[in-house]
Amino acid sequence: MPSFQSDGVRIAYSDEGEGEPILLIHGFASNVATNWVDPGWVGTLTASGRRVVAFDNRGHGHSEKLYQPERYGAPTMAEDARRLLDHLGIEQADVMGYSMGSRISAFLVFNHPERVRSVILAGLGINMVRGMVGTGPLAKALEARSIDEVANDTARSFRAFAEHTKGDLRALAACMRGPREKITPELLAGIRVPVLVAVGTEDVIGGSGAELAALIPSAKLFDIKGRDHMKAVGDASFKQAVLDFLTQRP
Repeated sequence: MPSFQSDGVRIAYSDEGEGEPILLIHGFASNVATNWVDPGWVGTLTASGRRVVAFDNRGHGHSEKLYQPERYGAPTMAEDARRLLDHLGIEQADVMGYSMGSRISAFLVFNHPERVRSVILAGLGINMVRGMVGTGPLAKALEARSIDEVANDTARSFRAFAEHTKGDLRALAACMRGPREKITPELLAGIRVPVLVAVGTEDVIGGSGAELAALIPSAKLFDIKGRDHMKAVGDASFKQAVLDFLTQRP
């Protein structure tokens, strides 16, 4: 993967296809390959005539690993996204985030609305506002000497996923301990770009998509039927809903 410098941090990215650009922002402990290539998103979007740009978030994948929690946080990571658009000379793009990537996408909209043509907030519902409890135990699970030391089911699933993606556990723990800037209903009410909210109906990590969509003016909602947080990512109906949204949005 090529890379660029984002305020001194090396960020790896991919850039495929031609047409209107869409920027993809992956979830926690994931990477471009796991979140977007393997589930078929890059192939689906390039086949629909779009330029697909994606990047490994700082601390993830092939990007630089940082071990200070203060160097993470969604607004900081949203600036990595904005600088990648600058680096590639893209003035405006559709943006899709999944899970943590949705938080990052939201801050990109809040702070640089002129760069976002539309935004797809996926894998994160009302818990974008309520916040996710237990970030300390999750970080401890990542720092444990072995997954066998992790008893909590949710924390264990995060550790197992991080091991599956071959993530740097110490960097991911720092990311988990990073700043947790609040996303308020007032911030969401100020969004004026087209929005699609897409969350699995069985996603207890992300929470209700309908409750989040209700806070955003004119947001469209797509329930990913019968899917939990992990299985929703590659769902065929989710892909079709995104293609329809991108075709129909102004």
